Amino acid sequence: MLLHFYKMNGAGNDFVVIDNRDLEVSLSREQIEHLCDRHRGIGADGLLAVEPAEQGADFRFRYYNADGGEAEMCGNGARCFGRFTSALMEGMPERVTFETIAGTLAADLVEDDVRIAMSEPKDLKLATGARVPGLQAELHFLNTGVPHVVAFVADLPGTEVVRHGAAIRYHEAFAPAGTNANFATVLAPGHIAIRTYERGVEDETLACGTGMVASALIHHLLDGAPSPIRVDVKGGDTLEIGFEKTGDTTFTNVTLQGPADFVFEGDIEL
Repeated sequence: MLLHFYKMNGAGNDFVVIDNRDLEVSLSREQIEHLCDRHRGIGADGLLAVEPAEQGADFRFRYYNADGGEAEMCGNGARCFGRFTSALMEGMPERVTFETIAGTLAADLVEDDVRIAMSEPKDLKLATGARVPGLQAELHFLNTGVPHVVAFVADLPGTEVVRHGAAIRYHEAFAPAGTNANFATVLAPGHIAIRTYERGVEDETLACGTGMVASALIHHLLDGAPSPIRVDVKGGDTLEIGFEKTGDTTFTNVTLQGPADFVFEGDIEL
C-alpha cells in the first residue's frame, strides 16, 4: 500500500499526519510504529489521523503515540491538527472543531500561531507523596487530557529526564495507565521552562502541549502566577497557557497557544 502523508511539527513536537476522511486507511499498531521510527520510517513523536466527525464537530481527531498505541489527546498534535484541517475546509476558516477521546476541542488560527481550547483539567493531586530514587522534588499530578506528573527542580539542564521520567512513568502510584513526566523550573513569576518524558514515546521530546498546560497550572497553584503563563520548551519555542480559575483548584477556559508548521509531504510504501 502506498500511503500519502504530511509531516508537521508544533514547537518541535513532530507528527506524521494522514487524511483519512474516507476511512480507507486502517493501520496496525506495528505499521504506525514503523512510520514513526526515525531510522527506518518517516520519524515522528506520533501519528495524527483526520477522520469524519461523529458528534457534530468538523472532524474527528485520532492520535497514536510512536509505539502505535492510541492516546486520548496531544496538545501540540491538536494544534497541528487544527492547522491541517483548516486547510482542508472551504475558505480556510479561523476556527476548527474536532472530537477527541478527551472531549470536543476547538482550534483558533491566530496569525502564525494556533490556539487550542483544552478540555478542563481533572484529578489534581498536589504533593502525591510518590518518590523516585535520586530525584529530590515533590511529584504533583494533573490530567490535562492525558495524565501528567510535574516536578519543579533547581537544575533543569542537569536533570536526568530519561532516567527519572521512566521511573515516574512506570511508578506504582500512577499504575496501571502510567503517566507522562515533566520537569520544570521557574524563570520568573509567570514564566517557566520545562522538559518532558512522554509516555508512548518512552523518551524525552522537544515539547509536549498537555505537559505545558499541566506545568503552568501547577505553577499557578504553587506560586500564584496569573494567566497567561509563558512556557519555554526544549525545542526552543515559548508557548502561552491561558486559563480562568473557577475554584481553589479548578480551572476553565484553558488554552494552549503556539506555532504549528508544515514540514513536508510525501508517499511511503507500507
